[in-house]
Amino acid sequence: MSSNEARVEELLDYLKGTRGFEFTAYKRSSLMRRIQKRLQAVNIGSYEDYQTYLEAHPEEFGLLFNTILINVTSFFRDPEAWEFLSSQIVPRIIASGRAEAAIRVWSTGCASGEEAYTLAIILAEQLGFEQFRRRVKIYASDVDEDALMQARHAIYTASQVQDIPSEFLSRYFERVDDRYLFHKDVRRSIIFGRHDLVQDAPISRVNLPRVPQHAHVFHP
Repeated sequence: MSSNEARVEELLDYLKGTRGFEFTAYKRSSLMRRIQKRLQAVNIGSYEDYQTYLEAHPEEFGLLFNTILINVTSFFRDPEAWEFLSSQIVPRIIASGRAEAAIRVWSTGCASGEEAYTLAIILAEQLGFEQFRRRVKIYASDVDEDALMQARHAIYTASQVQDIPSEFLSRYFERVDDRYLFHKDVRRSIIFGRHDLVQDAPISRVNLPRVPQHAHVFHP
């Protein structure tokens, strides 16, 4: 291991110890490229000096993690997958339990919430609004606190909701100026929380774990 690589490992250990981010599974050359972007942005020449900078400027953690972790998500992304989920998987889950049995769903890597809210729309459509409110609990998780904050606010731009079928857009969103706010009563069935899939224990007893292909992915 070169001295440069050793310094990167020390920085990653620091990030794990202070903020709980685990980067064991990530390609080191890609990590180094992305971290270098932040070093250049703050005009720092070494990983050691950058760690000192992080200690003095805690707001830099968010900028660093946003550079490393790329949010790529949208409503009804990968339409064929959502159609299969809606036509094949969800009906089986509903049919397999008692009429009033709870349905627990886990949306991992939820980023800014689009996939979690898409799941809510699909389930509410098939169960009906009242049963959805009584039976469904959607746990939506991510490692990025900034993304989770956006998800909890549930406010989206016109471009972000453009792929939502018009009947769903009118039924599940309220127009607020030039933005769209997701239905507050449906939103109450969704719990957003921080979870690291690498090191945290999985949520147990779920009927449907949804692992998106593109939400909060790391690109080499």
